[in-house]
Amino acid sequence: MTPLDWIALAALAIQLPIPFFWLIVHPFLPFWKQRPQTVYRVVGPATWLAVAALLVMFQEPLIAGAEPPWWAAAAGLALIFFDVALLLYLHNVFSGPRLYGQAELAADTELFATGIYGRVRHPRYAGMMASVAGACLVGWTPQLAVLGAAWLALALAAIHMEEKELEARFGEAYREYARRVPRFFPSLLRSTKKSG
Repeated sequence: MTPLDWIALAALAIQLPIPFFWLIVHPFLPFWKQRPQTVYRVVGPATWLAVAALLVMFQEPLIAGAEPPWWAAAAGLALIFFDVALLLYLHNVFSGPRLYGQAELAADTELFATGIYGRVRHPRYAGMMASVAGACLVGWTPQLAVLGAAWLALALAAIHMEEKELEARFGEAYREYARRVPRFFPSLLRSTKKSG
């Protein structure tokens, strides 16, 4: 495997489990709110280990030594770098527990709608999408493209569940926020009004 292959696999190993994790947690949120430590000590690690094991098992067909064109490799690396930079920025702005979903489990009563969240509702998912797309470009196989499309469908399902939970928790404040702020891509008009 080439260094580019390892970069693609590392990006996938980090990002692919996240929708699976939330698709386990969101449908049963009342149950998991009673067991938050189990979520982070058992469900989270088990999800990441399962996905990592599958990536190791299927690394040959996923990344079969294909060499991407230079432009695909450059674009893919730029997208992965964008996700890393965005994650570091968000980690500096928010505490780790908030960034990694503690608000859902703790029924946080504060709706963040300022800063980057005043521009897009799901900056973390936008970064993950960039990283997975980048890994697909760097790996440059049809199998990765199919995997990326399947992952995107799962991510959108997890986001839909998350938004339903936010609407139930914040009501009209979240509905107004969702009308005003786009999901993934910033609008031309900057909005920094804080709701909730």
